[in-house]
Amino acid sequence: MLILNIVFIFLFTIICSDLFIYYFPKSKLILVPVDYKSNEKNNNIEVAIDLKIINKSNSKETMVSNLNLDVDFFRGIKNQYFKELEYEESIYIYTDSTKKNINNYWPTTIIKANSEVFIQVILKFKNRDLKNKIKYIWLKVFWDNYGHFGITKKQDGLLVNLNRNNQSKKELIQIPLKQDYKAIAVKTDLLGTFDNPIETVMHYCKDITKKNDILTIGETPLAIMQGRYIAPQNLEYSIFSKILCYGFHPTSSLATACGMQLLIDKIGITRITFSLILGFLFKCIGVKGIFYRLTGFESSLIDDISGTVVPYDKSIVMGPIKTKLFCDKLSKQLEVEVAVVDVNDLGGVKILASSNKSVNNILKEILKVNPAGNSDEKTPIVLIRNNK
Repeated sequence: MLILNIVFIFLFTIICSDLFIYYFPKSKLILVPVDYKSNEKNNNIEVAIDLKIINKSNSKETMVSNLNLDVDFFRGIKNQYFKELEYEESIYIYTDSTKKNINNYWPTTIIKANSEVFIQVILKFKNRDLKNKIKYIWLKVFWDNYGHFGITKKQDGLLVNLNRNNQSKKELIQIPLKQDYKAIAVKTDLLGTFDNPIETVMHYCKDITKKNDILTIGETPLAIMQGRYIAPQNLEYSIFSKILCYGFHPTSSLATACGMQLLIDKIGITRITFSLILGFLFKCIGVKGIFYRLTGFESSLIDDISGTVVPYDKSIVMGPIKTKLFCDKLSKQLEVEVAVVDVNDLGGVKILASSNKSVNNILKEILKVNPAGNSDEKTPIVLIRNNK
């Protein structure tokens, strides 16, 4: 009887915790990148970055009580950090079709339910040689959400590629594979949320693909272009995330409260707890991977901080979404088969989606050598070509 009571209390606790997480008031504001451009003006270089804040709530208005910016600069080679660079920043808010300079003081701004506010950030550099010094700007936005949920501090990072419209000749790396196949790794710039996934892959591959090629793209670069990454500071950790993370190997992305809390927010404490219990029981009889089968793709594709290239190494990256739709659209435009893959240096190959399942088996075999690499190769796209 005592055991049944303990089990009942346990079930009641985790179910109530899930209900609390689901229904607890929270901000529904999101920061969305729109576009950016750079130009020379009065012997200066100006980079204009357009953003918008959307309130996805159907009934609650929310205020942005504060918004501040910071920037990091990186060279193109190995994403090397560039420290000292003078610039001026200006922030503009669009209200009633007018553009207003806030003079670096953010006024508390109300965003009504199902509405949005447009923002433009202008970075002005006095160095006309800017593009020879740096290639990437990492714009960090620190903003406060204020409303029925209290106050929440958020942080978002957005990548700006200064050479986006002046990319040099495509760099291809030929890699011989077994079974009469070869891999052609396509070197790209560092990708970000301003890059449309379909248009970006088309740009790099439309002139080099051949009939019967199989185009593969890594799941992490695709997820980043889809904006599927989050700063750990945006998560509200619970006691459950700090306990449940102990059920994983120290190198797992779920072995930290950050990675675990992200999964809790996606699928709930109850599902994770029972998946852990069943996974442990099956592991005792020699069957592995049950936890990840029960919790779905979200759990196996989370990359904790340091699991991705700079500057995303301080973000948690989730798996991409709508992968089948992506494959089908790109396949139709390039007239080759397309697959989204997750490959590691240990020979593990997952096919998340493909335009034609007939290519899955051959990809699982020949991608074991991981031609794209798992470091800073910047070769997220790999073409598989039959030598015959």
